[in-house]
Order: sequence, then C-alpha cells, then structure tokens
Amino acid sequence: MKLLALVIYFAIMVGIGLYCRRHATDVNSFVLGGRSVGPWLTAFAYGTSYFSAVIFVGYAGQFGWKYGLASTWIGIGNALIGSLLAWVILGRRTRIMTQHLDSATMPAFFGTRFDKPSLKIGASVIIFIFLIPYTASLYNGLSRLFGMAFHIDYTVCIVLMAALTAVYVIAGGYMATAINDFIQGIIMLVGIVAVVAAVLASQDGFMGAMYHLAEVTDETVTDQPGVFTSFFGPDPLNLLGVVILTSLGTWGLPQMVQKFYAIKDESAIQKGSIISTLFALVVSGGCYFLGGFGRLFSDQIDIAADGYDAIIPTMLSNLSPMLIALVVILVLSASMSTLSSLVMASSSTLTIDFLKGTVFKEMNQRQQLLWIRALIFVFIAISAVIAIVQYKNNVTFIAQLMGISWGALAGAFLAPFLYALYWKRTSAASCWVCFVFGCVLMVANMLFRASFPVLLQSPINCGALAMLAGLVIVPVVSLVTPAPRRDLVEDTFACYNKDTVVPQKTALGK
Repeated sequence: MKLLALVIYFAIMVGIGLYCRRHATDVNSFVLGGRSVGPWLTAFAYGTSYFSAVIFVGYAGQFGWKYGLASTWIGIGNALIGSLLAWVILGRRTRIMTQHLDSATMPAFFGTRFDKPSLKIGASVIIFIFLIPYTASLYNGLSRLFGMAFHIDYTVCIVLMAALTAVYVIAGGYMATAINDFIQGIIMLVGIVAVVAAVLASQDGFMGAMYHLAEVTDETVTDQPGVFTSFFGPDPLNLLGVVILTSLGTWGLPQMVQKFYAIKDESAIQKGSIISTLFALVVSGGCYFLGGFGRLFSDQIDIAADGYDAIIPTMLSNLSPMLIALVVILVLSASMSTLSSLVMASSSTLTIDFLKGTVFKEMNQRQQLLWIRALIFVFIAISAVIAIVQYKNNVTFIAQLMGISWGALAGAFLAPFLYALYWKRTSAASCWVCFVFGCVLMVANMLFRASFPVLLQSPINCGALAMLAGLVIVPVVSLVTPAPRRDLVEDTFACYNKDTVVPQKTALGK
C-alpha cells in the first residue's frame, strides 16, 4: 500500500512536468509562468515553498520539545506575519515594480532599481552560497521517515527524491512547479489534520493529552509545574526569536518573494493572501501544535543520541500503515515543493544575473533556458551530495542549517527589498552594507559561536537580529550616503501612478 501510493504520487508529479513542457518555451514562461498564475496556484506555491521537512521534522520536533504547546505561536506567526502581512505589504508593489523594471529575479530587481550591475552580481552570489545548505537540509527529515516506513537506505531516498524533482522542474519550469505545489499542498493539508487527530487519539484525546503533558517536568528547563502547557512556555524570549526568524524571514527570501512576480492580477493578490494565510495556519500551526506533545513520547526517545530530528518520527511510528503512507507522502510533498522552488531561484539567478552579461556577453533565450535547466540539475546534485555527506558524518541538526541560511538571506535582502519598494531615498550603499552585515554576522555565528553573547549563540536568534538590524541599517546609511539619481527614482516609482480602469464592483466611480 505504501509503495503503491508513492509510485502513483511520483507518476503524477512527472506527468505534470512533461505536460507543462510545451508552455516553458522562453525564460519568462519558464521562470515566472508568463506572469499569469492565478491565486490558488500562487498561494499554494508560496505555502509549500515555505514549509518543508525542515519544519515538519526538524523545527516542530525541536521547538515543540523546548517550548511545549507554546510552540504553536510559531505557526500563528508564520500565518499572520509570514503569509498575510507579506502578501499585503509586498504582494502588489512587488508585482507592479518588478514588471515595470522587467526583472525576473531578486538580484535583477536590485541591479535595475538602483542602476548598479554590481548589486545584481553580489546578490546572486549570496543566493548561490546560502541557498545550497538550506537545500541540503531538506533531505534530512526524509531519512528518518523513509527508514521508519520502508527501511530504505538514506542514500536511496535522497537520490530518488532529487532525480524526480529534477525531472519535473527541468521539463516544465515554474508552471509545473506551481501545479505540483497545488497538489502537494492539498496532501499537506489533509495529512497534517489526519496525523494530529491520530496522535491525539493515541494519547486519550485532546484533553487527555493536555492532562498528561501538564504532568511533565524537566528540571534542566524549569521546575514550574505545567509549564509545557502554559501560554508562552518555559522560554518566551527565545520563542520570540524563532517566531521572528521563521515569520519575518520570508519577506527577504528570494524563492518566496519571487512568487509575487508571477501573480496574475489584483483579484489574485486579494484571494491569494487569504488562501495563503489559511494554508499556513493549518499546516504550520498543525506541525508545531503536534510537536508540542513530543515530550509525551520521551520514554521512546533518546535526545542525546538521536537528536531532535527523531521526535516526530517516533511520535508517528505506531500509526496505521495507511497513515504512515500519508505522512511519508506529506513530508515528501513538502520537501519536493520547497526543493523545486529553491533550485528554480538558484539556477535562474545564476544564469540571468551572473552568467548573462558577465561570463557570456550575449545569451539568447534558448541559451538561457539551456543554462537554467542545466544548473537546476547541478544544484540538485550538489545539495544531494552534501546531504549524503552530512548523514554519513552524523550532522543531523536541521534547524541550525536552516537558521544560518534563512538568517543570512533574509538579513541581507529583507530590508533593502522592502525599502526599495516604498522609499525613494533608499541608496545602493545601504543595500551593500545590509548585504555584508547579514552574511558576515551569520558566518561569524557559525564559525565563532562561543564568542557571541549567550542569547545570540543560537543561529535562530542571530538570524532574527540580522533581519531587525537591517530595518535600521538601510534608512540610517541611506540618509548619510548619496541619494540615487532623481530621474531614475521618478521613472521607477511612476509605475505606481499609472491609471487602471476597473469595474464598479471593485471601486466606485466618481
């Protein structure tokens, strides 16, 4: 049953990729789906790129164990800040300005917005370097689940997932990814609801599970009774750091923001914001809510030996074969959708923003498509090799890998991108300072963690600091450095002032 479900799932994914191949005939259609993607596909593409095995296995297990049911706040933050506010604040302006500047990637946006090709190249290098470890981390959560369900070697799991993802992304581009994301999103919604219900049922229902969790104590954390069922948990400050990193971080991640480039129209933005928020509430909220009950299984888990990544698989190990099959496909869906989004962002950025015009002075549409497809294969292969090496050397801390990548990317890009959409005075120098600050801070945290203050020794908190600091760095540096050319700024922001005729049901006439 489990194997049959996997075969059917893989066949559908590959079939969609081959079907969409005929629509991916130029760079615009391959990378952005022709900027004509509707609200459901865009919202699900955003959500499935957001949540992967890193969330379901790594973060949900680790933070559920640390903070108990209070970890559900992370899911709520993901829905309200990472989804709803991101769509409301970034969605429309990103779609309008990127089309006006004819930019298909985040580095291209920076290069054209400030008329600085060096910014484009710098941003593309940052994306290439820091998306790779995040991509590699996607595989780790799968190893535990596949081992539990099929007793398959981890290397086989990685190669299988990498090969199948490569087939449908290389064949069909963004549209194939978006359609597959929609199907994968439905599986994630159904799966997380079913799994939470089944795990709670095994613990005497919701009230029974709450009662048992309230009895759990851990003197290494606190001696306060019932702390793992409390409103803010045993460590509210570090919990806030996780909420900031995983919620606000999406505003600066190129693979997330790029979803707004492709959206179809105003109606799609309005509907997409609601759909995306509800999706995040169910999937992310459900994952962290489930992880909050992890300590009920402490007698079956050796954190010291197996790490936090073993928590969720242990919680699911006694479910029925049908539910285990659903869980495996759920996590596989989450990981493949995020993987496809990451490699699409990496390959398109490296081709359009670095190779074109830098290495190759002239590249036609066909050559660009060829390079993007080739680099998709290369990136997937590199991430798979890193994941295998990681596994063989027992480096299994998913949250650290993701924290470093998210912190560096969002720390570098969030503030410059946000201010560039809204503030005419934003300078190119402020972008450079933010780029350098975010990347150097996270690399220093990785190499010299013990030298950091205790609160910032966590890559999660350090990443959150990088993002928040950028919101101060950009305006301060912009005000003390030369302003961008007035004609460039006025031409760029003129796109917001164009008249658009809409039906009276959308806006009342004079």
